[in-house]
Amino acid sequence: VKLDRTETAVNNLNPAFAKKFIIDYHFEEVQKLKFALFDQDKSSMQLYEHDFLGEFSCTLGMIVSSKKITRTLLLGNGKPAGKGMITIAAQELSDNRVITLSMAGRKLDKKDLFGKSDPFLEFYKPGDDGKWMLVHRTEVIKYTLDPVWKPFTVPLVSLCDGDVEKLIKVVCYDYDSDGGHDFIGEFQTSVARMCEAQDTFPLELECINPKKQKKKKNYKNSGIIIVKSCKITRDFSFLDYILGGCQLMFTVGIDFTASNGNPRDPSSLHYINPMGTNEYLSAIWAVGQIIQDYDSDKMFPALGFGAQLPPDWKVSHEFAINFNPTNPFCSGVEGIVQAYSACLPHIRFYGPTNFSPIINHVARFAAQATQQQTASQYFILLIITDGVISDMDETRHAVVQASKLPMSIIIVGVGNADFAAMEFLDGDSRVLRSFTGEEAVRDIVQFVPFRDFRNAPKETLAKAVLAELPQQVVQYFKHQNLPPINSDPA
Repeated sequence: VKLDRTETAVNNLNPAFAKKFIIDYHFEEVQKLKFALFDQDKSSMQLYEHDFLGEFSCTLGMIVSSKKITRTLLLGNGKPAGKGMITIAAQELSDNRVITLSMAGRKLDKKDLFGKSDPFLEFYKPGDDGKWMLVHRTEVIKYTLDPVWKPFTVPLVSLCDGDVEKLIKVVCYDYDSDGGHDFIGEFQTSVARMCEAQDTFPLELECINPKKQKKKKNYKNSGIIIVKSCKITRDFSFLDYILGGCQLMFTVGIDFTASNGNPRDPSSLHYINPMGTNEYLSAIWAVGQIIQDYDSDKMFPALGFGAQLPPDWKVSHEFAINFNPTNPFCSGVEGIVQAYSACLPHIRFYGPTNFSPIINHVARFAAQATQQQTASQYFILLIITDGVISDMDETRHAVVQASKLPMSIIIVGVGNADFAAMEFLDGDSRVLRSFTGEEAVRDIVQFVPFRDFRNAPKETLAKAVLAELPQQVVQYFKHQNLPPINSDPA
């Protein structure tokens, strides 16, 4: 489907196109894009009337994870189209700035016959129709002419449409419980002006009642509204971290316990059917092909658990499926799939189903990454399993500890076992606790039963599995106060 086209750069072999393509970004989907260049000779809108100069295809995830890519233009047959190159850069459009204001008042007009006023503030911006639009109301401070309101934070887009020079109106009222609030005074200012306020030099603005101003000759004001501090900061999104260069480090853990059945038997969950797949492979493909766009070296450790290994047939709960313990990395999702298929005939399925060793294995790497000063690495462990966890106490403990680290755990349950324990680990309904009673600081486990997706397109599995990941990444880095690697100051 054609999305859009750029303007024509006339008589130019090194064009920079001003036109920007706006695309909705969905992390949990593979979004394929094709860029094709043409030389305009005629005034026709039909593309086949123009000379084709070459094209380039990739996923949106590739562009986003690199921020900017330069590639050779290709012909339809995949051969280079001459010397032409294309450069594509991505930028997130949403304005992620938030403003935090700390306001107070001094010597406000007294509006109540008995006692003092109960002041509150309202902030307005100009709407598209030219009328003032309410954007924020502070709390009411009772019985005072010198109120100090709680600091509040609003998106900059809400307060002034992201334009710090735009005029905003601030109105001060005296609260009445019957809703007939008395007007004290108002003034106009801008975010740029309010940002002049410093902790040591607050900004003072006169609160004016125009009616009183007209009537009284010696009227000065109806009190002073003080901006004690005004700060603009960024509320970073998942895309900010990815565009900033954060790498998603992907590890896969595969269950080789005896309950899966003998892989040579067609009833086994590890039996590779004539189409060359099974539920384990489908899950690896669905999740892996999205994650791999966000990892620069595309080298993924793939570990197995619950099997006896040659030559001494000791049972292992964290072994490299390529049988290279010092280098368990597989190249791309294809590498994981090859290593998986190759190891099946050489191991004996055994038990029990212990999750904690593999969770702790990835947690060790995630713990090293906590030394980072910026958001550079986040670890994702995909565990594919057929069943009931044997080491539930240790697993709960491992998850609670991992919740403090830059790491998330995705569990895909294959087969038809009872997955109640998995649902328990996925702390969507209640906070997960370890056997010592310690609570997880955040929910990092996403459990998805494969059987719900058997007849659905494979994209829907990836969507369900990766749905919570972006917010888990943001939540961790925010909690640690870590900005994206290349973040511009607000």
